[in-house]
Amino acid sequence: MPKQIPYAKEAAAHLRSIDPVMSRIIDQVGQPDFSLRPERFRALARAMIFQQLAGAAASAILKRFIDQIGGGKFPTPEQALKASPARLRKAGISRQKAAHLKDLARHVVGDKINFRRFARMADAEIIADLTRVKGIGQWTAEMFLMFNLGRPDIAPVGDLGFRNGVTKAYGLQEPIKPKELAVFAERWRPYRSMACWYMWRSLRIKLPDGSDGAPQARTAARNRRAPQT
Repeated sequence: MPKQIPYAKEAAAHLRSIDPVMSRIIDQVGQPDFSLRPERFRALARAMIFQQLAGAAASAILKRFIDQIGGGKFPTPEQALKASPARLRKAGISRQKAAHLKDLARHVVGDKINFRRFARMADAEIIADLTRVKGIGQWTAEMFLMFNLGRPDIAPVGDLGFRNGVTKAYGLQEPIKPKELAVFAERWRPYRSMACWYMWRSLRIKLPDGSDGAPQARTAARNRRAPQT
C-alpha cells in the first residue's frame, strides 16, 4: 500500500518560505499527498509495459502479463526471465519490450541491481545503475527515485509537464529548456522533488504513479510516449 512521503509537509513549508510563486501554488493545490510506493521490480517492469501505449491498452497487457506469467500475481524476476518469447507475445508484449523485461530480470536475478543496496547509494549512482538496463532511461529512473524510493531532491528537467508548469507559473515568455530548468530549480533544494510535484499539480497532470484523479494532460502522455523512459 502507498504511504505518505515522510518529508512532504516539511518540504511544502520550506518551499512556501523561500518562493512566493510556489507559496501561491501551495495555497491553490493544498497540502501534499505525495505517496511513496514500495514496489521495486514491479514498478520498473510496469513502466516498461506502459511505454508508448495508451493507458487502457497498457493496463490490459499488464493484466495478461500478471495472469499468464505470474499466475494471477505480479511475476517475480525469475518468472519473467524464464518466460518464453511465445508466452510473452501471447500476453501482448512486443519483442522489444520482452527483451527489456528480460534484461531487467537478468540484472535483478544476477544481483547486478540489488534494491537493498539503494538505501546506501546516492541518487546519481542509482540512476547510473538503472539506466544500464535496456528500456530504462533517465526519466524512468528519476520517477523511480521520486515515487518508489522517496528521494526528496530529484529534478526531472527532461519532463515536459515539469517544464510547462514552471513556464506557466513564472510567466516566462519562452518555454524553459532542460538546461535552464536545471539552473532554475536550484532555488528549491533540498526539495526539488516536491517542487516538481507542485508543478504537475498546478497543471492537473496525472502523475507517473497514477495517483492523481485529475484529467490527464497532454504533456504527461507525451512523456510516457518518449523513447527509453
